[in-house]
Amino acid sequence: MSDKQNTIIDVNELQTSFFVDGKEVKAVDGVTFDVPSGKTLGIVGESGSGKSITSLSIMRLINNPGKIKGGEINFNGENLLDKSEAQMRKIRGNQISMIFQEPMTSLNPVFTVADQIGEAVMIHQKLSKKKAREKSLEMLKLVGIPSPEKRLDNYPHELSGGMRQRVMIAIALACRPELLIADEPTTALDVTIQAQILRLIRNLQEELGMSVILITHDLGVVAETCDYVAVMYAGKIVEYADVNTLFRDPKHPYTVGLLKSLPRHDIDMEGDLSTIKGMVPTPDNMPKGCRFAPRCPFARDMCRENLPHLEDEGDGNQVRCWIHTDQWDGPEVNVKDDYESAASKQS
Repeated sequence: MSDKQNTIIDVNELQTSFFVDGKEVKAVDGVTFDVPSGKTLGIVGESGSGKSITSLSIMRLINNPGKIKGGEINFNGENLLDKSEAQMRKIRGNQISMIFQEPMTSLNPVFTVADQIGEAVMIHQKLSKKKAREKSLEMLKLVGIPSPEKRLDNYPHELSGGMRQRVMIAIALACRPELLIADEPTTALDVTIQAQILRLIRNLQEELGMSVILITHDLGVVAETCDYVAVMYAGKIVEYADVNTLFRDPKHPYTVGLLKSLPRHDIDMEGDLSTIKGMVPTPDNMPKGCRFAPRCPFARDMCRENLPHLEDEGDGNQVRCWIHTDQWDGPEVNVKDDYESAASKQS
């Protein structure tokens, strides 16, 4: 991972569980990563991998029946899990902001755009209502909304999906946060608008010097926008690398499977797209050993019986897989090169 002295947030062994009918369900189970100052970390994985619960845990927005059970979330050297709720309210929206998945449901339908952007700066920066409106106009201009003076008095239903997402970004950035968490910020937007929103976030990051955690299932988005990547599967990180290394030399079978399933425009695609057999296990029914073992074309008995640790590969990149340890008892495997042939033999 990166130099700890240059990180804005350092998440260590984070554990978040939900308690249903007297049973503990581990949604995030020992997640560790950090985000360097001014950089973007992409957290990627299928639905159900624990990405959004991780982001909500960082914001301390886990409600009953959920609970953060353990670990540390060190932001600027201070553990957020030690903060009171009053202290967290000062941090949320001010030092750490979040863009949620669905702008139509995240925006309040009965308040205008000016009211919703202005609320954040009135609370955190103690601005008057007049100054808050001026700040709201400034933010609408910053995020590139056309006719911003007119849009100030619009309600969410009067805006397009792309404009609502820009308003969400304006709210999130109104107090100039040091860290922005963007949870699937382009969900339900068409491809052209997706590209505009991602470009906007990247440009604002450079302008404001903030760090970004981008939650997504789309590796294409990761390739375009991220510096580092954490691949999550079933509540755990299975691979962490800088973005160039991950795409050039992926080491975990799950990462390789995700990359193989991407459509390619630069080569002729023959037949159907590659897929990963099976489904992500539910948090209340996790496999005994490696959580990817039931879907992995290389899995052996040791994988099904024992959970591997996240091992440092020596170059700052980490992988959770028995194949890359001295304990591996199978034939020599090059996961990237051998994946398709192994997957074709999978029953």
